[in-house]
Amino acid sequence: MAVKLRMTRMGRRNRPYFRINAIDSRTPRDGKIIEKLGHYDPIEKDLSKQIVLNTERVKYWLDNGAIPSDTVAEILLKLGIKTKYVEKRTVRRDRARVIARGKGQPFTKAERAAIEKAAAEVAEKAKVDAEAKAKAEKETKAKAEAETKAKAEAEAKAKAEAKPEEEKPEKKE
Repeated sequence: MAVKLRMTRMGRRNRPYFRINAIDSRTPRDGKIIEKLGHYDPIEKDLSKQIVLNTERVKYWLDNGAIPSDTVAEILLKLGIKTKYVEKRTVRRDRARVIARGKGQPFTKAERAAIEKAAAEVAEKAKVDAEAKAKAEKETKAKAEAETKAKAEAEAKAKAEAKPEEEKPEKKE
């Protein structure tokens, strides 16, 4: 029989409370337990009351081959009980982190969020640059149109002034 140290959810809705149990690995989360080892109250403010654990019994089960879940292993680590499973997990995570960084991929949610934020900033800057470029082109176009219009008006005015002189008939005396 494979024994695991894992948590059973108790409490009510929006007010979780967990029991830490030694339990057969094949039973469901809230199934039959072998031994109650303590409890964990995540909402409790006082740290001494938040995690209550019978450390002697926990060490007994760990020495007899019980495997803690990841969450229970972290709780045990907070209380100063190291397990080989936590060490293996940290080694695996470190190796995965190195591989992810080698590929240039984010490893944690924080890294992913930072990359998305940077991408959003780059996109925003590109959008602002594109708007500024479009505005500059529009101003240049308007200026060129104004110059051509002014030039056309000046030519029309010059032609208008030149025509009356030509049209005047000379008086013969």
